[in-house]
Amino acid sequence: MMKDYLIKSTVYDGMIRAYATISTNTVEEARKRQDTWATTTAALGRTLTITAMMSAMLKGDDLLTVKIEGGGPIGAIVADGNAKGEVRGYVTNPHVDFELNDQGKLNVAKAVGVEGNLSIVKDLGLKDYFTGQVPIVSGEISEDFTYYFAHSEQIPSAVGAGVLINPDHSVLAAGGFIVQVMPGADEEMITRLEEQIQSFPAISNLIAEGNNPEQILNRLFGDEEVKIHEQLPLEFKCKCSKDRIEQAIKGLGNDEIQKMIDEDQGAEAKCHFCNETYHLTVQELQSLLAE
Repeated sequence: MMKDYLIKSTVYDGMIRAYATISTNTVEEARKRQDTWATTTAALGRTLTITAMMSAMLKGDDLLTVKIEGGGPIGAIVADGNAKGEVRGYVTNPHVDFELNDQGKLNVAKAVGVEGNLSIVKDLGLKDYFTGQVPIVSGEISEDFTYYFAHSEQIPSAVGAGVLINPDHSVLAAGGFIVQVMPGADEEMITRLEEQIQSFPAISNLIAEGNNPEQILNRLFGDEEVKIHEQLPLEFKCKCSKDRIEQAIKGLGNDEIQKMIDEDQGAEAKCHFCNETYHLTVQELQSLLAE
């Protein structure tokens, strides 16, 4: 199976910035950890794929958090990522599925909903946060991010992400692209690009056929030279640890910790993102009290 990775590139002498990724294993890992059903897997998978590419636009230790709250039955989708190709994410209600929509596709918009917002928080270190929020326009996720780039960051962009699901509900193929127009690009170039994107096949189908990110961009841009600047491995990676859980419990204060000792004879905490469960014994809680 092809490894997950993403590429950063420029086209038309730097007038166009293009990112493409294959995220099949990453989305499958999220599906297994979250136990998502097919429609939810597609929604979470598209979000993770786009979050990975947006995070690749960051520098150093900067972090990005995406939250999609469309008012649909899956509740909120939350994903975060960093510039190293590490992403993670979860949905409030993983067990949501529907019949296919009129186009014979998974009905992601029905699961996500269209009454709400897409918000992005970039943690740029040094207490510097950038927050952008836009209303959800389609619930299909790719179009919502396209709208976000145009309105919140004023960068005309085309965002595409797709997930194909096997009959046993595992992930067959997942991936995406983000194409951005830089200042100075002429109208003719933009029109040509729009036409290419309009007639472009579904990205998940291209990945299922064995195309890698380089081939996807070469196909999208035709005869134009795609200059690849960087290739990043991509993986589902959680930041949770027993140490972090202990710090969080310590933050609850001594009274709460004492209550855990007296009433629960220990503590149990579960990570939203990876569903890892951490147990703390009475002895461990007592040592937190002592600290």
